[in-house]
Amino acid sequence: MKMDKRQFLAGSAALAGSTMTWSVTALGADGAELKASHSVNTTIYAPHMVAKAKGFAAEEGLDLQLTEALGGSKVRKLIAAEQVSYALGDSSHPLQLTNRGKPAKILLATDNRCSYANIVLRKELADKGIDSIEKLAEYKNPDGGKPVIAATGIGSGTWVYGTYVLESFGVNDNFNWVAGGGSKTILGGLKAGKFDAIMAVPAWQFRAQDEGYGTSLYDISDKAAWDKVFGGKIPASVVYVLEETVKDNPELAQKYVNALYKSMQWLGASSEEEIYKVVGPLMPKFPEALVKREIAYYKNIWQFDASFPAEDFGNGAKVWFREKTKIKPLEYGAVADMSFLEKAQKA
Repeated sequence: MKMDKRQFLAGSAALAGSTMTWSVTALGADGAELKASHSVNTTIYAPHMVAKAKGFAAEEGLDLQLTEALGGSKVRKLIAAEQVSYALGDSSHPLQLTNRGKPAKILLATDNRCSYANIVLRKELADKGIDSIEKLAEYKNPDGGKPVIAATGIGSGTWVYGTYVLESFGVNDNFNWVAGGGSKTILGGLKAGKFDAIMAVPAWQFRAQDEGYGTSLYDISDKAAWDKVFGGKIPASVVYVLEETVKDNPELAQKYVNALYKSMQWLGASSEEEIYKVVGPLMPKFPEALVKREIAYYKNIWQFDASFPAEDFGNGAKVWFREKTKIKPLEYGAVADMSFLEKAQKA
């Protein structure tokens, strides 16, 4: 049964809690409708927003409808329920879908480091001389308990990468992991001393530092620090889709990939100010200075050619396929389909 837009939004809300569908422009309104989703309008998902706002999707004859699902796992659920066709999100999600009997394909990557693998330490502890993960692992709370570190949720992308960072130092068992929630609660918990450290996206990292209650303990923007733990590039954010969706309409898949590839190329060629003019209005909750700071940050880790190499997948496999994540190992060929990207790159 074909759903109209009102039915789709109602179904999405029932499945994923609060979601928000937004429109940037009427361009492409008469084209082929394509429903896609990402977690929230923030700089990490600029490739989606740019594809819509700059008219790259419209150039491909697409009416691109984007849904903010307000959570990566909610995006995955929308894909699984076929309420949206394409997603931009954490690379573990298509692996989980495939594990659960919904074969998914990764069509391209938009970055090569995980921007939410940062660890921010409570400033009070830094002032006491704790300046490394090893020193924090030895710290005991006033009640004698382990140091408390917060991810957005247990099982979330921040938890997947955070546990791997601590495991690489051999100290994960020295910590008590808790769910910190979104920006208000996780930053509030750090500021109030409820958490000793948090996993942080760049905006949270910047805010904690600027407001004086947090300091960086592990920063993925330091390439040497990243390589020491992860060994090289990892496609942390990817475009993914159910395999049956691609098989049902490969022409539509090609148009979508073309638009996203153009978006990545534009991000690579444009200045931070030019990018801000496009994505800034779509991120009204964030101050202009912070958005521009994030853009500068992502300019260093975006994958401008959108490639998803087997070698990078191999680096990521060490993070994704662990006993702690419960994601069963998959081969590169089982989840990657680069045929559409290759055509886009040659166009």
